[in-house]
Amino acid sequence: MYDLFRFFGGGWFKLIGIQQSYIYESKPDPDQQYIFIANHIAYVDAVITILSVKHHFRPIGKAELLKIPIFGFIYKFCVVTVDRSNADDRARSLDDLRKVLAKGISIMVFPEGTFNMADAPLKEMYDGAFKLAVETGKPLQPILYLDAFDRMHYRHFFTLIPGRSRSVYLDPIDPAQYPDADHKALKKIAELKMTEKLLEYKASWIHQKYYQPS
Repeated sequence: MYDLFRFFGGGWFKLIGIQQSYIYESKPDPDQQYIFIANHIAYVDAVITILSVKHHFRPIGKAELLKIPIFGFIYKFCVVTVDRSNADDRARSLDDLRKVLAKGISIMVFPEGTFNMADAPLKEMYDGAFKLAVETGKPLQPILYLDAFDRMHYRHFFTLIPGRSRSVYLDPIDPAQYPDADHKALKKIAELKMTEKLLEYKASWIHQKYYQPS
């Protein structure tokens, strides 16, 4: 199913003039199971994810998308859904992700939960992905989407701007390297690493105030 999505996603990007590319600060192990995490800044993140993650994986996504005719039917078989406004549903989705990991399948989580609508590198992250990393020992694999904000702004669903789209694979974060870290500490490590690199690559939504004077 995901191979089909990649085929159509890649074709769509070419048709609308988006050039997808990849920067590997660390090359992911094709035989390793990961908890993929990425920043979330635009609707087009879903397509970028399909193109960027080559592993067999299941993402977590918004439950409200189940209501879309036809798409919603396909969506429920490919995505672990969550209603983040409902604490019980958040707990249920976390349990579903545990089951996916237990089957040897990687997962993909946007820890920010929804679009970062501020001018900061990241918005505050939820704990779920980091709890799972501590519980299962699976490494976190951070990916940065540097240009999604410029290709399809979160306020304008029907606005697409041709141009580059870069996905950056950072070094994985292995819980085994931080034996004394709980999920809160692991989340902080991920936030710092991702923020540092978003600043280094000068992601366009970040306000100048977040850069240290040289």
